Amino acid sequence: MSEIKPRFEFRTFSRELGMVERRMRELSSVESIRESSEIYIMSKTNNHNNTKIRDAKMDIKVFVKEEHGLEQWNPRMKGVFPMSTEQIREEVFPAFDVELPEFARDEYTLEQFLTELINPHPSLLAVHVFKRRFAFTINDCIAEVGEVFINGARIRTANLESVDTEAIQKGMKMVQLDGYENINYLMAIKRVTGMEPGPIPF
Repeated sequence: MSEIKPRFEFRTFSRELGMVERRMRELSSVESIRESSEIYIMSKTNNHNNTKIRDAKMDIKVFVKEEHGLEQWNPRMKGVFPMSTEQIREEVFPAFDVELPEFARDEYTLEQFLTELINPHPSLLAVHVFKRRFAFTINDCIAEVGEVFINGARIRTANLESVDTEAIQKGMKMVQLDGYENINYLMAIKRVTGMEPGPIPF
């Protein structure tokens, strides 16, 4: 079987991305529109593991490296609720890099995981995120613009991703993304919620 190469990504967030979205729509037709409601688990002590839950399924990605200003992330673990205490202890909480809570059950539903383990923890925060994303293909790169609500706060996002870093860089210039800061979901959510300093650019 051929080796699956992890993609590199440039993503940014802003109050508005009018020109970027206009350029994407000029260069490519919308290929799909997706909506999703997700829960991100933010850790005050870790910026290298991105944990999100959608449809009672947990997905943790780990930061691998940065190359030419682009980020590469790889899957670290996947899990489904109800989830065993063993998996939560051995795989989930090490990704947060925080003190372990006391476990009172052999397994946890999603609601129990949030209300008993996450919400009371002083270093963790569950953040509700709604996404409406429009997908394109720009310079053979996966691309999107989207409307994102982080605990109800509206913001816009755009990204380009590919295994080819040069293709991403060229695509960024084509849609005028090259003047923006690379901000991943983890950092955007932390900035919006006040967990990390730094502005979301206008």
